[in-house]
Amino acid sequence: MGTTVEGGRSGPRYVQIATRIVASKIRPVCSTFATCPSELELVDRYGVSGGTIRKAMVEVRASGLVETRHGKGSIVKDRPPVRHRSSDRFRRSLRQGGKAAYLAESEQSGATAKVSVLYIGPMEAPADAAQRLGVPAGTQVLARRRLYFRNGTPVETASSYLPWDVVKDIPELFAENPGGGGIYARLEDHGHEFVEFVETLQARPASKAEATELALSPGAPVVHLIREARTAAGLVVEVCDTLMAADQFVFEYRIPAAD
Repeated sequence: MGTTVEGGRSGPRYVQIATRIVASKIRPVCSTFATCPSELELVDRYGVSGGTIRKAMVEVRASGLVETRHGKGSIVKDRPPVRHRSSDRFRRSLRQGGKAAYLAESEQSGATAKVSVLYIGPMEAPADAAQRLGVPAGTQVLARRRLYFRNGTPVETASSYLPWDVVKDIPELFAENPGGGGIYARLEDHGHEFVEFVETLQARPASKAEATELALSPGAPVVHLIREARTAAGLVVEVCDTLMAADQFVFEYRIPAAD
């Protein structure tokens, strides 16, 4: 006999079923890393039609708790908890303490962080990065591309573009590990004092390649963030093009109320 769906609650039955599954975080309906029961099994469990179950699973997938893989059905994801990114994450005191922003945030949330360096070397500046850096498109810059993990799960990619004339005499910026405090600390060591970081964010679906790199379901939401690092001399010495799994980040900003 199927499980009774609460008839007293308002809303379609498929929404009620999806709500029950999400509220229980898929368990005991599914187990972590396991394949969810088939449509026929869920029809029997809840005593509803196949069409109702299909609609319910659309809602469950939208919650981010499961993903559909071709030939394998719906798989439970074991995504780590959301971490906060606050507007003070680039405080100078953190850099002086030898901690780059990502590692400092992960430590504060009790997570295990890992950074995999994918590329470091010269590259022609993409048009958008070149414009932000104030150089012609195609100008040689130093590119640093990284993949960030949290508790073993890829959550973010980042590509930094730095003016060649700024970095050519800073050998640490060509190393996988630039030292405590990250590249911002090394830039400040060489006289580039930061006064502000300007970020632009856009939410959009992930491309197929992006979804693969971040282990997301096709079309899953991502946050595209571009950051400019500006110095007291009025220079932009880094443009960081970042893509983040949207279910892994909550953005928290302080906005001054006074003039």
